[in-house]
Order: sequence, then structure tokens, then C-alpha cells
Amino acid sequence: MKLNITIAKNEEEFDRIAAWRIITAMLTNPKAVIGLSTGQTTKNMHAIVSDIYRQYPFDISGITLFNVDELTNLPREYKGACYTMIKDQIAGPLGIKEENFIMPPTLSDDFAREAAIFQQALEDRGGIDLQMLGLGTNGHIGINQPGTPFESETWVSPMDPDFEKRVREETNTPPDHELGGLTLGIKNIMHSRKIVLIAKGEHKAAIVRQMVAGPVTTDIPASVLQLHPNCEFLLDADAAKYIV
Repeated sequence: MKLNITIAKNEEEFDRIAAWRIITAMLTNPKAVIGLSTGQTTKNMHAIVSDIYRQYPFDISGITLFNVDELTNLPREYKGACYTMIKDQIAGPLGIKEENFIMPPTLSDDFAREAAIFQQALEDRGGIDLQMLGLGTNGHIGINQPGTPFESETWVSPMDPDFEKRVREETNTPPDHELGGLTLGIKNIMHSRKIVLIAKGEHKAAIVRQMVAGPVTTDIPASVLQLHPNCEFLLDADAAKYIV
């Protein structure tokens, strides 16, 4: 199957294209359920969406936003909490109603229950129309690390070790305090009607090549996207350097 790969000339073009994927989903479906991702890859594109909305307001009253994952056992006030980043970067500037901003809590005594509630809330709204997905340097999507079964559903996954180390340093979290990430499972992600996988930067080039040109394997969770019928791989020139 021929993959849908879009390669932007530079980072600025990449951010504009990614932003317009979100805006287009909102304009074409006034009740769209849109999944986002957080991190350095998405910050600028969220800013562009918010800026365009500020200049040219459009109806977002029926739009639902959520993030594909959320950190666990940390306060929502932590600057790295997905809720906080999405709220500050896009949900707040667009004025998304709280009931249309679906996120699991970061603190709970029963994360299995929270995972089920999160998944059911999305299903109750008809499922995911657009899922924007980042790409980890080890091939993870959401917080589904290498080795995660493709049939996995919403669950609490371990963090990438390097990311966990940074979070612990930023939050002064001791080693005996368990951290993780509540994430849509790979099966849930694959049920999205449209997926846009976004990756930019030379540091992503090697894993991009394995994702789109290597075998479909749980060793590289993102490789399963080769099998999705409506997935766009949006890359900048640096991330695409090994596949052009």
C-alpha cells in the first residue's frame, strides 16, 4: 500500500500545514472530535491555530478536544502536564468549553477506572475524527512504548526512561514515587477516522525511516500506522532525510 507522506520544505511550512490540518477538521465538521499531542513538535502549530482563530473566529461550540495521553501521579499544575499545555496552547485561546475538553485526571486512586471513563467518553461522542500524533525517538505513539501489543486499549504505560528522568528532575519526584502515562492504546488510535503523524527534526530521521520503510512490528509501535487506511505522515525535510 502506498503511504501518504507529506514533506514540508522547512519547519515553518511544517507548522503551518499541521495547523491547517486541525483547522480544516474543525471547519468541515462542526462536531469534530480531535485528538492532539504535546511536546516541542506541536507547540508552534497550536500557536498558529490559536492565532488564526483570534484573527478570523469560527464556530467551535461543538468541537471536542482531547490529548492522546496524560501523565499520572503528578499535579495538573505541573507545566509538563498535558492538560495544562493543551489548555494554555489551544483549548483556552479557542474558548473550548470545559465539557468539550476531555482529559483524564493526573491524580487518582484508580487509574484503570479513569482509563475506562476516558475511552468511553470519546466513544460516546462517536469516536475520533482526527488524531494528531507525535513520534517518539524510540517509535512510541501516545505513551505506547516498544513492545506494546497492537491490540492494547486505553491503559497506564511506563514513560520513556529519558523523559521520566527529566520529569523527575523538574518536579523533584523521588524514585519510589511511581510515574507513568495514561494513554489511548494502539487499537484505540488505529480506530481514528484520520491520523496525521507529525515528526520534525534530524533527530527523528532514523526512526522515521524505520516507521515508514521497515517492517510492521511492536518493536516500533508507530510502524503499525502503515496499515491505517487514512494516515498522513507529515514530516519536515530534516526528519525525511533518509526516505527521500
